[in-house]
Amino acid sequence: QLVESGGGLVQPGGSLRLSCEAIGFSLDYYSIGWFRQVPGKEREGVICMTNSDRRIVYADSVKGRFTISRDNVKDSIYLQMNDLKPEDTAVYYCVADRWAYGLEDVYDLWGQGTQVTVSS
Repeated sequence: QLVESGGGLVQPGGSLRLSCEAIGFSLDYYSIGWFRQVPGKEREGVICMTNSDRRIVYADSVKGRFTISRDNVKDSIYLQMNDLKPEDTAVYYCVADRWAYGLEDVYDLWGQGTQVTVSS
């Protein structure tokens, strides 16, 4: 089970940090990432870190603004979002999968989602 926290309302240009904790299993051998979804649109892969070589893959829309990190001791994943824009408004999901290697929608494990709203 993946449990997210940290969503909320933020003004354009602001920052927000999302957290995700793995409950009942270790993230040591998993690729991890974050997806987001806006009502009426498909889920979009935002950023991920591969298990095999810890390579980070970014969606073009978030390059230079979002970063991902992991803490294997705490079995947690973090998404640091800076310079947020209204178009970043979405429900954000943390994801994990043993074999995923990018931003394709193939991840097995999903959190429940947390709302991020960017608005003045």
